[in-house]
Amino acid sequence: MAEELESQKAWYVLHTYSGYENKVKQNLESRTESMGMEDNILQVLVPEQEVYENTEEGVERKTEKTFPGYVLVEMVMSDEAWYVVRNTPNVTGFVGSHGAGSKPSPLYPEEVDNLLRSMGMNPRKVDIEVEIGENIQIISGAFAGMEGTITEVEPEKGKVKASVQMFGRETTTELDYHQIAKMD
Repeated sequence: MAEELESQKAWYVLHTYSGYENKVKQNLESRTESMGMEDNILQVLVPEQEVYENTEEGVERKTEKTFPGYVLVEMVMSDEAWYVVRNTPNVTGFVGSHGAGSKPSPLYPEEVDNLLRSMGMNPRKVDIEVEIGENIQIISGAFAGMEGTITEVEPEKGKVKASVQMFGRETTTELDYHQIAKMD
C-alpha cells in the first residue's frame, strides 16, 4: 500500500493571494492533520531564497519569496485530497487545472528538482552507504558512464566528491547520491 501511494505522489502548484503564502502553508498543514489526510498531503513548501541587500548599516541578508502568490504541495491526488487543498482558506486554485472541478497537472520531476535545489534542499533522498576510497559508477549527469573514486562524503547534503580520470588527468567532481551507484 505504501509503495503504491509512493508511486502516485507528485508536486502541484497552488495559487494563493499574494502575502498569504505562509498562512496557506499553516492552514493546509493543520487541515491535513485534523482531517486525517497525512497519507495524501505529504509536504507543503513556500519557495524562498536568501538575498543580500546593501543598506546604510552594511549588507543585510533577507529571505524573499521566489514565487509570490504560489505554494508547492506534494500530494497523492484523490478527490478527498483535492477537496481539502482546494478549500483551504486563501487558496484560489491549482495551477494547471482547467476549472469545473478538473484535476491539475503535476510538475515535472526535473522542475521539482531544480526548485528544491534552488532552496538548498536535496530533491531526491537516496539512501546509499558509501565510504571514502570506494569505487563508484556515475549513472547520470555530465560524467555518466564513467567510474570514480570517492574522496569526500557529505551525507547531510546527499552529496559526494569523487575523483574521475578524464583526458589522462585526475578531476574532482561533486555528485548527488542519485547520480551514483556502488560497484560490485
